[in-house]
Amino acid sequence: MTSFQPSQIIEEFKNFIHSSCTSCETEIEKFSSLHKGIIKMYFGARRVEIDYKLQTIKAEIPISDYEFTTVNFECQDLDRFLSSCIKKDKRSLNFYQSSLNYYNHIPGALSQVA
Repeated sequence: MTSFQPSQIIEEFKNFIHSSCTSCETEIEKFSSLHKGIIKMYFGARRVEIDYKLQTIKAEIPISDYEFTTVNFECQDLDRFLSSCIKKDKRSLNFYQSSLNYYNHIPGALSQVA
């Protein structure tokens, strides 16, 4: 696997988030696990549900090492919300690059950088 600069990975992943959120209804289900994975990684959540029609997110987030609480919130702009969950740590960058590879998202900007 070719490695890229963190800023390139983040930029391309944001572009991918945007395209996954603007997909038609039948395609959005294809990206549901990606969207949930982003939220799980950012919040350390263990269960995430996204209702795309009602524009709500329900997640169990940690309040201590062994306790979780359920939060429900309205999310009218999923694209913007998911993009705001992007971190720059090594674990997250590996997740983003792996996700781009898994979904065969071959970005023009990254494919030209060596």
